[in-house]
Amino acid sequence: MRHIISLLMENEAGALSRVAGLFSARGYNIESLNVAPTEDPTLSRMTIVTSGSDEVIEQINKQLNKLVDVVTVMDLTDGDHIERELMLVKVHAVGDAREELKRIADIFRGRIIDVSDKSYTIELTGAGSKLDSFLLAIDHSLILETVRSGASGIGRGERILKL
Repeated sequence: MRHIISLLMENEAGALSRVAGLFSARGYNIESLNVAPTEDPTLSRMTIVTSGSDEVIEQINKQLNKLVDVVTVMDLTDGDHIERELMLVKVHAVGDAREELKRIADIFRGRIIDVSDKSYTIELTGAGSKLDSFLLAIDHSLILETVRSGASGIGRGERILKL
């Protein structure tokens, strides 16, 4: 099962390496990884998307909690949460394809953020499934380049990750 694990960690050199090393040493896969400073400049928030059985996820959480740099860990998948991902797609846009790509981007609430005589760069945000659906909706041969941020998540309502 897919899980989104969010953690607060000290914003120091080598902290990311230790977390990635934990996954690597145990043969666990990281599907996506996002790290950025929080409102407290001494802390970073890391969001890891991984898959595994309940036992594997429990083991990952225990191992993450043992790392010195990690302050707190939350499996967002265990409760109500909001998940978003950013995707930039550069597409070949000439002739009739220009209008069709603009129409599809509008349907998916995407924005065309760069235009040239032969291409569009489209920005989309949403759940990963929405971004996947957008890619299926356009002619695959038109895709020149795709960049995805991976999932970011936050608990809903009073569910927060704080010290």
